[in-house]
This record gives sequence, structure tokens and C-alpha cells, in this order.
Amino acid sequence: MYTIEHYRNEFISYLESKTETKEPVHLYAPITYIMSLGGKRLRPVLVLMAAEVFGGDYRKALDAALAIEVFHNFSLVHDDIMDDAPLRRGKETVHEKWDINTGILSGDAMLITAYQLFENYNGETFRNLAKLFSKTALEVCEGQQYDVDFETRDDVTIEEYLKMIEYKTAVLVAAALKMGGIVAEASLNDQDSMYEFGRNLGIAFQLQDDYLDAFGDPKTFGKQVGGDIIENKKTFLYLKAYELGAPKQKKELLDLFSIHPIDVKEKINTIKRIFIESGSAELTQKEIERFTKKAFVVLEGLNITAEKKNLLREFGENLMRRKV
Repeated sequence: MYTIEHYRNEFISYLESKTETKEPVHLYAPITYIMSLGGKRLRPVLVLMAAEVFGGDYRKALDAALAIEVFHNFSLVHDDIMDDAPLRRGKETVHEKWDINTGILSGDAMLITAYQLFENYNGETFRNLAKLFSKTALEVCEGQQYDVDFETRDDVTIEEYLKMIEYKTAVLVAAALKMGGIVAEASLNDQDSMYEFGRNLGIAFQLQDDYLDAFGDPKTFGKQVGGDIIENKKTFLYLKAYELGAPKQKKELLDLFSIHPIDVKEKINTIKRIFIESGSAELTQKEIERFTKKAFVVLEGLNITAEKKNLLREFGENLMRRKV
């Protein structure tokens, strides 16, 4: 097994070798732009790591890894349009740099490109990768719709919220790990266990993202801090604050999450204060830890060497310590 950094560097080199701005430029330039903005490259690294964990050659998994990353960035382009987000990874979002129509069309082209990459695999491997990818892509869309629906609902439950982030975020992390197992021709049991490890890790990852959205450093977070608050998103932080808050705090939450004030800074600061005073901020951190531990329990049950388990554990621990 190689280091996490090795897999990341290998993927980035492969990505750069496959990236080109061709005609028509206004379709492909935004794709080159979003793919070059960096990011953690979490999902493609997981594809490559999983392939090697199960005794395969990570280089055979590079196209599957690229498909996952292209799809992930496609979803970001469209999510940013829906959220009217000005920043992505500290830079202008595609629809801000170009326009909304360009963002929609370039995103569509990215989705098709992701599917095309599976054509580089033969027979059963192609079928299994495409089947998993189709299921996952549809779940991501369902998760995004739940996210949009929750913005105008005042009765969202914790259970509903966890299902939403499982579909919107966690299933893609889980699929990345399972794809590595598919390429390496691992047993179905091992593939499913790796999927479950990724699902729990993905939920913890999204909860951490929600926390950083409110309490992260804007210099390192890369997105607009407080973006979820501005968009009235019913995150775990909000739901716990509403559940645990005093009557006055609940009223403030309902009032502020029903408007789009001119002074967004005041709204963000007030909501963050309620998150802290209600105990929601602390409980969110505990929930992140709970799902991370659940992932590690699944990891211990995998039929792989201690060295390989340690590498996956290290990846998970680094993910939960992140500031970006």
C-alpha cells in the first residue's frame, strides 16, 4: 500500500493528463475551470485506495476515480446555481464567472463524461460500475431535492435530515470505496462492507461540513462561512438548537429562518450564538464522532490486513480533523 498523498498525487497527474479545453470553448472552459480548483480529491483517492486494499492495481481504477470526481464536480456546479453560491473553494463559482445557462450546460456535459469513463472497463466490471453509479447518481439527486424541500419546512426531523445527507453526500463516498472493490474483483461481502464503512464516514464528513459552514475559518474553509444560515438550511445544528433551545431561542430561529435580511452578518452571528448557547454546536461535534466510530467498527470487521485497516483509519481521522 502507498500513502494517501501518493494516491492523491497520482490521481491529480491523471486528471491533468485528461483535462483539455476543446471546442466549443464556452462549454469546456468551465469544466476545465471547476476541475482545476483543487479540493480534497477525497472520493477518487478512496477509489484508488480501495482497489489496492483488495489486492488490485490502483492504476486500473483511475478511470473509475476520474468518473467519481467529474460527477462530484458536476453536482457542485448545479448545487451552486441552486444555492446562488458566490464562492467555491475560495474562487468564483462557474455561474458567477460565466452565467447560469453555461453552468447548466457544462454540468450536463460533465455528467455524460463521467458515464463515458466506465466504457474503458469490460464485461462484468463495466456492468457493476455503471449499475452502482446510476443508483448513486439518482440518490444524490434525491438528496438534493430533500435539501431544497427542507428550506421551506418547519417540521424537519433529525431522522429526515440524516437521510438527506446520506443521499446527498454519503452514498458517493460509499460508492467510491465500493468501486475500488469492483475494479479489484473483491468478494460481494467485502464490497458491501467497504460501502458501509464509506456510508458512515460520509455522514460524519457532511456533519463536519455543516459545522465548518457555521464555525469554520473563511480563510481556510473555501466557501462562504454562514452560507447554510443565509439559505435557511435546516442542518443538524439548526434542528438540535430548535429541539434543545429555550422558547425565546426557538422563536428567534423560526423568525430568522423565514427571512432573507439585508444584514446577513447580524443574522449569521445571532444564529451561531444560539447554536452555542443551546448546546447544539457541542452535540453536533459528538454526532460527528459517533458516525466516525461506527465507520471504524465496520472497518475492523473487514477481511484485510492490519496495515490496510490503519491506512483507512488514518484517512478517516484526518478527515474529521480537517478545517477545510
